Amino acid sequence: MALSYQHVFVPANNPAAPPLLLLHGTGGSETDLLPIAKSLSPGSALLSPRGDVNERGQHRFFRRFAEGVFDLDDVRRRTRNLADFVDAACKQYGVQPGRLIAVGFSNGANIAATLLQLRPESLAGAILLRPMVVIDQPAAPLSLRDKRILMSSGSVDPIIPKDHPCRLAELLRAGGAEVTLKTQIAAHNLVPADVADAREWIDSIRSAHAVSD
Repeated sequence: MALSYQHVFVPANNPAAPPLLLLHGTGGSETDLLPIAKSLSPGSALLSPRGDVNERGQHRFFRRFAEGVFDLDDVRRRTRNLADFVDAACKQYGVQPGRLIAVGFSNGANIAATLLQLRPESLAGAILLRPMVVIDQPAAPLSLRDKRILMSSGSVDPIIPKDHPCRLAELLRAGGAEVTLKTQIAAHNLVPADVADAREWIDSIRSAHAVSD
């Protein structure tokens, strides 16, 4: 069956490693986060779709009217579409959806957060790198119990409003998620500390899964 997003899938070669959903930033592609993901969690299955919005030649996951001003109807529609893609891809590739961790950067982090808000069954957790608040008043109460989330913001990020990381963390915690918020000495770009913190966080997920098994 044809899947709705152009994407890359890398099969797992370590069954203990959680499968990862990779969500690139504006102007990126389905290959952008593959090297980072292989460093974060060697042997994980990797599912990496390309954003299906074209903004002046740059791929994104949902439309915006201006920097930080989002088309919320489009956000909700494309979040549902991405959740449906994830469900279909997990079935097609034999990925356990209950273990899937999103790794999103910038626009990819934002749609990972809206997935947690609107279709929480799609993910077991997420690594949100440079996210901001997109949906600040969900239509229904969040149900994020047992979801683990790592957020990583930049202390001098010129794109993300300073209050957004804490606001988003509180929104997700209010839904029952276990949220770890890190602040890096960085702008919007990723730095080695982002990768190191994410690797340590994934190792903790892997250890918890091994104990539960």
